Amino acid sequence: MTEITIQIVWLFVLAIPIACISWTVTHEEIFKEPREWCVKHSKNDKTILSRKAFYLFTCEYCFSHYVTIAFLILCNYKLLLNDWRGYILAGFSLVFMANVYMSLFALLRQAIKKEKVEIEKIENETDSEKLS
Repeated sequence: MTEITIQIVWLFVLAIPIACISWTVTHEEIFKEPREWCVKHSKNDKTILSRKAFYLFTCEYCFSHYVTIAFLILCNYKLLLNDWRGYILAGFSLVFMANVYMSLFALLRQAIKKEKVEIEKIENETDSEKLS
């Protein structure tokens, strides 16, 4: 494989754990209490710096930037250029891809939830017809 092909594969693969971590921290039940605490502080703290710092843990887009920075350091991933500019290109590209993945995941979850509600409605209608 060529160097650019390897970099592109890394882009698509590395964005997966970034999206997973960002989504889990900002949406899933396991982090509900810390997230609610951050939401409270992001709305009620007196200083704008404090409010923005807490907001970072409630927004998947914002949080994905920081997860991306951690992965860039961890993996030393650069895109297209082998100097500091490669880190910047990689960083914003990874954030973009991670957010594409999270958006697709959100749409999928929404479609599954809608389908479950429709099935439940049909089951309830069927049950009421049996009782009649």
